[in-house]
Amino acid sequence: MDTFALVVTIGVALFFTYTNGFHDSANAIATSVSTRALTPRAALAMAAVMNLAGAFMGSGVAKTVSEGVIETPEGSKGMGILFAALVGAIVWNLITWYFGLPSSSSHALFGGMVGAALAGSTTVYWHGVVDKIVVPMFVSPVVGLIAGYLVMTVIMWIFRRTNPHKAKRGFRIAQTVSAAGMALGHGLQDAQKTMGIVVMALVIADVEDYGDPIPVWVKLACALMLSAGTYAGGWRIMRTLGRKIIELDPPQGFAAETTGASIMFGSAFIFHAPISTTHVITSAIMGVGATKRVNAVRWGVAKNIIMGWFITMPAAAVVAAVSFWIVNLAFL
Repeated sequence: MDTFALVVTIGVALFFTYTNGFHDSANAIATSVSTRALTPRAALAMAAVMNLAGAFMGSGVAKTVSEGVIETPEGSKGMGILFAALVGAIVWNLITWYFGLPSSSSHALFGGMVGAALAGSTTVYWHGVVDKIVVPMFVSPVVGLIAGYLVMTVIMWIFRRTNPHKAKRGFRIAQTVSAAGMALGHGLQDAQKTMGIVVMALVIADVEDYGDPIPVWVKLACALMLSAGTYAGGWRIMRTLGRKIIELDPPQGFAAETTGASIMFGSAFIFHAPISTTHVITSAIMGVGATKRVNAVRWGVAKNIIMGWFITMPAAAVVAAVSFWIVNLAFL
């Protein structure tokens, strides 16, 4: 039963990574596709490869997830808590994907972990939740908004005397690099979150010891599932990010992607903080768009997206808590 529970939990974790991939593929490539810098298929293929590469670039975020959010629960109840946390995150991902809302898969996962832990009477490290999740959740979009505005302002000043058609052609080419950077950052951030969950499951099952390095097969499995999900594509969300917030041109797309990628790498390597790729790219697009004129950004759409951010953690927590109670009644 213990081995079966472990296999099922890891299987559900990998399915979550897959939903994360198709839910968040839009974050990495929506701007490139909407500016026609890349065709959708080429963009998805490039993003899938870069996701795979990014997953092997570090383990700081995975450590935060596996050791800094909740106390590692024990036994079959512990496995039930992890299972319920993942169900909460997956259900919320599918709901927001269906409605085309770019909500955060990361915060769905953290909300699920907290909700399942509370339902299962397991300690939640609230200081870790606040320092590593809640604070970055509010800080990263603000940084994205301001940085996007500043980067775009600098680009406009540097290229102010350049022929607009020439500049757009050049930025279309440059966007392939900035989109690759976004996808690399997405792999670095999001594949590691699932790695952290799988490591927790292995510790609960006594297959690994607390604090052990992440096994290579775990990195590979999470990276491949994220890449597969990315290649499957999230067209609904892509439309929201690429067109509904603001109509982007290539220089704006480049500025938004460069801003987003820089913030993701900085938070992963410097702070080991698991931030949301969705929050970062959405706010960067808004910042870039505001350089045109403030009312060029469709703030009504932006408001709906921000509401989605605020309800993601509590909503996933509630679904996870209910899932744990059902698992507890049926199996524990």
